[in-house]
Amino acid sequence: MTFKPEHEIHGRRLSRNVGVGVALALFVLLSFALTVEKVTHGDPMHAIEGKGAVNPDGTPIVSDGLVKDGN
Repeated sequence: MTFKPEHEIHGRRLSRNVGVGVALALFVLLSFALTVEKVTHGDPMHAIEGKGAVNPDGTPIVSDGLVKDGN
């Protein structure tokens, strides 16, 4: 039993799929590296409101520390 020779379109699809796969892998790697950098070197005290967060009128947001629950 012999197989038909591979058509040229299959070779093109393979190379395109490999290219898309490499691009996706690089994007995932970049996202992971940025996440690790932010987690290890970030300022945890400004994690909730964001460092340099401002109100719509341009004044800086001043936090009073921890949120109190009223009890």
